[in-house]
Amino acid sequence: MKDKRILYVSSEVVPYLPETEISSMSFEAPRMVNKQGGQIRIFMPRFGNINERRHQLHEVIRLSGINLVINDLDMPLIIKVASIPKERIQVYFIDNEDYFKRKATLTDEEGQLFSDNDERAIFFAKGVIETVKKLNWAPDIIHVNGWLASLLPLYLKEFYKTEPLFTESKIVTSVYNQSFEGTLDTGMLSKINFDGLNSEVTTLLKQPSYVNLMKVAIDNSDAIIRGSEELPEELDTYLNDLTKPVLDYYSVEEFADPYTEFYNNTVLKNS
Repeated sequence: MKDKRILYVSSEVVPYLPETEISSMSFEAPRMVNKQGGQIRIFMPRFGNINERRHQLHEVIRLSGINLVINDLDMPLIIKVASIPKERIQVYFIDNEDYFKRKATLTDEEGQLFSDNDERAIFFAKGVIETVKKLNWAPDIIHVNGWLASLLPLYLKEFYKTEPLFTESKIVTSVYNQSFEGTLDTGMLSKINFDGLNSEVTTLLKQPSYVNLMKVAIDNSDAIIRGSEELPEELDTYLNDLTKPVLDYYSVEEFADPYTEFYNNTVLKNS
């Protein structure tokens, strides 16, 4: 992976949030590429339960300050950054007072999804892309982890399809078994269509369930990785029927060689 540029976009990363399949792999995969001489950037939301003082987050003024339009409202984008101790890995945090100040990630104290998770997902996707544009950093691979990041492939393929920085970028989405019950706000589709996205591409989001969000991510990706050994049956079938490349599940102890080979010999093969 020497000198390859890989952008990791994840809903959670250790050590900033507790250990899960997503947060662990969102740390281990970049660390692997970093050790191989690749260039990496990691983006995640700055959830309010991340301890800014302990992890030494600080705002990057030159990257902050633009407004993102979400459903016809201007929402200020704040960018913070921190370094993972001992790893020489920087993590960029997408922040906004309205969306990410509350002291929780995706659900309230009763375990109910936050009603604005749909808008948070839109904001996160657009915020990552706008920040990477400001960094003027063209990734060879964009690797997406977690459903809150699942709109990124759609926005790259549709909303930002004429952006030259991403013309050669290949999108990889890891599909995990970390889902949610029910759906996000049913007005999500109209908020996405407000951005002029192709309605044929977004039809699945009439019912924004976990499975449908992931299907939209899969449809707009160039390659897929099974991030969990077992997946919801509907997604499992969907992946089995795909014609695009799908890498089987590998545990955190054994993923390094298969991921490296997949990146180099499958994802980047046609670059």
